[in-house]
Amino acid sequence: MPYETTEAKIFACSQSTYLAEQIAETYGVKLGNVITSTYSDGEFQPSYEESIRGTRVFIIGSTHPGPKNLMEMLLMIDAAKRASARHITAVMPYFGWARQDRKDKPRVPIAAKLVAKMLEAAGATRIITMDLHADQIQGFFEKPVDHLFASTIFLPYLKSLNLDNLTIASPDMGGSKRAYAYSKALKSDVVICYKQRAKANVISHMELIGDVTGKNVVLVDDMVDTAGTLTKAADLMIERGALSVRAICTHPILSGNAYEKLENSKLEELIVTNSIPLRQESKKLRVLSCSTLFAEVMYNVHHNKSISNKFVM
Repeated sequence: MPYETTEAKIFACSQSTYLAEQIAETYGVKLGNVITSTYSDGEFQPSYEESIRGTRVFIIGSTHPGPKNLMEMLLMIDAAKRASARHITAVMPYFGWARQDRKDKPRVPIAAKLVAKMLEAAGATRIITMDLHADQIQGFFEKPVDHLFASTIFLPYLKSLNLDNLTIASPDMGGSKRAYAYSKALKSDVVICYKQRAKANVISHMELIGDVTGKNVVLVDDMVDTAGTLTKAADLMIERGALSVRAICTHPILSGNAYEKLENSKLEELIVTNSIPLRQESKKLRVLSCSTLFAEVMYNVHHNKSISNKFVM
């Protein structure tokens, strides 16, 4: 049943229109009317074509690179502020630039902190996002952040597979906490991959910590970019005796030749959400929609109801 609503309005940035339409339909309202004017040099200007004075506005847009996606979100927030919206919630299924969450070497930016400050400066009064690359990014904001877990989407699907000898795997040391949370929910074993990088997106060496012989393995990660780590880990696990290897990754960036790597790998399937539009289809990709999750949270936020059950792994 569609949800009842009184004053909340939902708008979409252009890169997330399809997902926003699904969210609005589940919520029970029509997607708001926004037009974007573009100058010949590429500069663009979004415009709300309906009154939003005194309303709660939800602006849906993932901020995956390039920079246009983030800029559009900032302009949409600024326009809503100047149109006297009462609350402005940036709904960012994928929070881009999150891998730069600390100084890992001298003279580099902390881009995730900068993005947080820009969103607040533009006028956002609340952030709703899903599976941040690093949990501590929430602390970069002075406004409320609702950090949702895609596990509420993935776990029912994994349970429906009824896999024997299930083992959860982390593709790197940094994802071990996430892997342990999934293993606890599924009552399974855990293995971890240890990798060394020659440079960004280039793996020089990978080792496996744990035994996967005779196991059905599910790799868990927050995003898949070039698919180099996942496909290398899957091939390594099959070599070490795994019966099958799947992967769940919330955000399907899939840049470069990621689709080619995926097709040529030992992965049985890559399970993702629709937080980011896919560049192309693949027989190994399975997409689970996050629209219901966001619609329920947005409804509860608007009606001042609890959303704590959406933070549970």
